[in-house]
Amino acid sequence: MWHFRAAQQPGRDRATAQAVGEAMDSAAVGRAADTAMGAVAVSGQQVGRLAGPAAALLLATLLAGCAAPAGGERQDSALPAGFVYLHAVAPDVQQDMRYYGSNNFLGRPVAGYQAPACILSEPAARAVQAAQAQVRPLGLTIKVFDCYRPQTAVNDFVRWGSDLSDQKTKPGYYPAVPKTELFQRGYIAEKSGHSRGSTVDLTLVVVDGLRASKVVRGPLADGQEVDMGSPFDLFDARSHTDNPHLSPDVQHNRRWLRTLLAQHGFRNLPEEWWHYTLDPEPHTDRYFDFAVR
Repeated sequence: MWHFRAAQQPGRDRATAQAVGEAMDSAAVGRAADTAMGAVAVSGQQVGRLAGPAAALLLATLLAGCAAPAGGERQDSALPAGFVYLHAVAPDVQQDMRYYGSNNFLGRPVAGYQAPACILSEPAARAVQAAQAQVRPLGLTIKVFDCYRPQTAVNDFVRWGSDLSDQKTKPGYYPAVPKTELFQRGYIAEKSGHSRGSTVDLTLVVVDGLRASKVVRGPLADGQEVDMGSPFDLFDARSHTDNPHLSPDVQHNRRWLRTLLAQHGFRNLPEEWWHYTLDPEPHTDRYFDFAVR
């Protein structure tokens, strides 16, 4: 997780080189049309001259035209300016949003995640899309685990880290680290770089093993993740990007991923092979707290 270090080092050097009801009467229809559609050329008086069902149908059409912009704009308009849903920018990037469900170190859904959606600053989403466009011809695809993270979720992490009675996920996520040391070692902290909106946790998945074998190594079964030597969110030295004790194949795969993403403006957090932050970030010192919906 390394939240504290990610938050405190925004300027680190980059690594090598996205039916209105039918029973309405005519007068009511006219008043509603005047109120909701003042900029429309059909006046309430004109709507009122129509028969009840016909007037209702016209009003429903007008209101639908105002309330439902095309192309998903209504959903995106709920985001702060400068943020986008990754699926709108890079629809072929796989999303395995771990904190929406229970497959994570808390062992349950995390506060602030109301949908399994990846949200990023627009520049970060565009950079992910560019990296995706580069790997697709190589028989690979990007998979994201976490993107923008609300401060509400970070607060949930802090509460979990302070509850020493909850140790159910220790074997899978922090087997070699006492829970009492998670704060001290920087795995849990009160701020996370993810909350700034330009950090993404990701890996690579094999689409075509034959093509992928030309750039990455190890078992390359179609549909499976590339071997990175440790699972996402393992609180352990094995997750350090340049851990020299891992197999040559794993070391190669991590370096290849880092080089790929550096070409698109991302820098890696050395303690987490999956953690990348756009450099420079649009928001270097602002931590957002809108829900992931």
